[in-house]
Amino acid sequence: MKKLSSDWRFLLIFGGVVIALIVVTGILAPNREDRDPTPSTWNSGSAGAKAAYLLLGQLGYNTVRWDRPEAELSSIDASHATLVLAEPSPSLTALTDKDRQQPFVDFLHRGGRIVATGAVAALFLPNAKVAQAERLFTDLCITAPEGPGPLARAGELEMPAPVRWSGDDPAVRVSQTCGNGAVVVSYREGQGEIVWWASSTPLTNMGLHNDGNLRLLLASVGDPDRTVYFDEFLHGVNASPWTTTRGTPLTAIEIQTACIAALLLFSFARGSGPQRALVQPPRASPLEFVESMGALYAKAGASSVAISAAERRVSEFLMRECLPAETLRSGPAAVAAAVQTRFGYDTTALAADLEAARQAEYDSPRPVVALALVRRLDQHIAMLNDRIRNPQQNAGLKRKPTQGTA
Repeated sequence: MKKLSSDWRFLLIFGGVVIALIVVTGILAPNREDRDPTPSTWNSGSAGAKAAYLLLGQLGYNTVRWDRPEAELSSIDASHATLVLAEPSPSLTALTDKDRQQPFVDFLHRGGRIVATGAVAALFLPNAKVAQAERLFTDLCITAPEGPGPLARAGELEMPAPVRWSGDDPAVRVSQTCGNGAVVVSYREGQGEIVWWASSTPLTNMGLHNDGNLRLLLASVGDPDRTVYFDEFLHGVNASPWTTTRGTPLTAIEIQTACIAALLLFSFARGSGPQRALVQPPRASPLEFVESMGALYAKAGASSVAISAAERRVSEFLMRECLPAETLRSGPAAVAAAVQTRFGYDTTALAADLEAARQAEYDSPRPVVALALVRRLDQHIAMLNDRIRNPQQNAGLKRKPTQGTA
């Protein structure tokens, strides 16, 4: 069996440690995001009902999370049970399906009690009539107790009131009002009883801090000998092994694990493939430098600079060929005479071109004229160099370049 290299061993150990830390942190770290508005017993945020579920258990109630369809309510001992319908999810309620109400009606007729909150929960209650609140501000209301009943003895409540009970049935007892709207009511149905709240805030983790809300919850669920069923099925919760992961950053764990797997694949897939030498980009050709310099001169309008450089090349060439510096400084005519005497070269055009180069320092010729003059000066250098290198072949020849005017 081939042994793993040290790099592979280090990578596997490091990756295992990172994954273990991510999993442990994701399981043990609390959920810091409070974005879930569902009053579920699994929700530990401000809108959740986890505190009510745990508190009732500590007070002696038998609390159960009901995560099965409403048709199975027939298996419950209704005379000793309270079912809490805390604002079911609208997406899971069949608003036009009257058959979904029947299991709850049967539960009530067998002596059960239902604590329902919100407008959606009223759809499952018989003879329920709910309408929008008449008050302008419904985000928070300090309720006013009505009558001597146990729900009224809870005192003032702090709860939103987006809806109100709109029925006028005398059998319905109004226990709390917000303005002119009833927000906590109760009435009998068969052998059972229905308690309706306009909002689930009194049983949420945030609402239980208010003493009146806590007293309302205890008065609504009934005596401690009753089993309190918190309906989670209508919140979209089904019993499964993944139910225990609610409230944990499971999505963040999956994303980080996928990123680590992609990093490992990218790192070692490249190293396991064929290795090739890097492509060396070619260096810029000399012609690019010439074109760049030409564009720079053209943009600056420096025709005289190019002509001066060509004249300087002629002077340096003649100096290398042993013409005295004093002669080169004497002027175009003296230079032409010295060249003719030494090399036997027809310098009529050379004198004119050197004179035009001197004059270009003051005239700033057009680019076309400057280019022609630079070419003629370079041609003089080439012809003189050819005559010097091949004296016998050029003996008796007179080369006269085309003369132009600057």
